Amino acid sequence: MKTVKAEDLPYRRGVGIMLLNAAGEVFVGRRIDQTVESWQMPQGGVDKGEADEEAAMRELGEEVGTDKAEIIGRLPGDFAYDLPPHLLGVALHGKYRGQKQSWFVLRFLGQDSDIDLTRHEPEFAEWRWAKVDELLDLIVPFKREIYAEIVAAYKSWSLAR
Repeated sequence: MKTVKAEDLPYRRGVGIMLLNAAGEVFVGRRIDQTVESWQMPQGGVDKGEADEEAAMRELGEEVGTDKAEIIGRLPGDFAYDLPPHLLGVALHGKYRGQKQSWFVLRFLGQDSDIDLTRHEPEFAEWRWAKVDELLDLIVPFKREIYAEIVAAYKSWSLAR
């Protein structure tokens, strides 16, 4: 079997979504395909010819099952993470070393009952609202560094508003 090296693979272009409810809590979902207890914010790839904002709203519909939200900001810069060695050549269709993402902050405009994880092919087994400061304790370990960067950027962004 051929060994896959991270440096031989590109990053997948993606978007991430920090969906906030009226209390300032963040939507997190527990991934359906994980054996460990891990939660994450919605994220996904950007299709060819698709603007990042369009991708964020599409991913919101696909993963959260609602369109009842509005983009209120984009965190500055891009955020990248690498897959751990055991997932190289396996995750992300085996074609990428990780993802480089633009992150958007969205305000949820609906009710909890408007969230439908089964509207499309489910990626999350369950969901909940979490405090921003809980995120690093909930996330799968290999994404903790990028989440620390996202949380710090969000806190700076929200203070500047």
